[in-house]
Amino acid sequence: MYFSAENLHEAFDSVTIDVSFECEKGTMTSIVGPSGSGKSTVLRLICGLDKPGKNQKIVLDGVDITGEKPAKRRIGMVFQKNTLFNHLRVEDNVAYGLISNGMNKKAARAEASAFLKDFGLEGFEKRYPDTLSGGEAQRVSLARTLIMKPKLVLFDEPLSALDAPLRKKLAQFIRELQKTFGFTGIMVTHDINEAKAVSDRIILIKNGKIFWSGRAEDFDERLMEEK
Repeated sequence: MYFSAENLHEAFDSVTIDVSFECEKGTMTSIVGPSGSGKSTVLRLICGLDKPGKNQKIVLDGVDITGEKPAKRRIGMVFQKNTLFNHLRVEDNVAYGLISNGMNKKAARAEASAFLKDFGLEGFEKRYPDTLSGGEAQRVSLARTLIMKPKLVLFDEPLSALDAPLRKKLAQFIRELQKTFGFTGIMVTHDINEAKAVSDRIILIKNGKIFWSGRAEDFDERLMEEK
């Protein structure tokens, strides 16, 4: 299996996270569930932002990354609010990771400029983040993440701050990108329609535990109401 998470465990508020699951390479999985059920905490444990529990084990592409620092895990993350650097132009935001890894600025900017075309952002290279719409900013965030060729991409409710029509459009766009680039992704969302549009598989978490797991097309929304 390309990705596996065993015994993800963390206690917060009145909920204790305790989940294990796997993802096949090149697939998209959505984690859904009520607010406060622990969805985002699962992502934080996977990417290393939260300290792993004693029996936790995370394997990515055959490598145990449980004890690795976040920067060493080859995991990209897209958040609800874009985390673009407002003082940098779009091309430099997208090229930032490449430059940080040692690529010279000219080459990195050229690669970023070419990469932006796949995101419908040709001609945006010299723009600053504060001139972008919410949807444009999230596409830049996606480009900045994917240009680094991460082994796994995590999405923490990346569309929830957008209005419904744009959310639907960008959900379809993420799915198209996933098929084009073939990345493996895990998305946390509270929107079932969004999860079905984006995913091959859905995992429903309630009170920190996996309540249901299966193919996206088999998910019944009435499961959200069951206890």
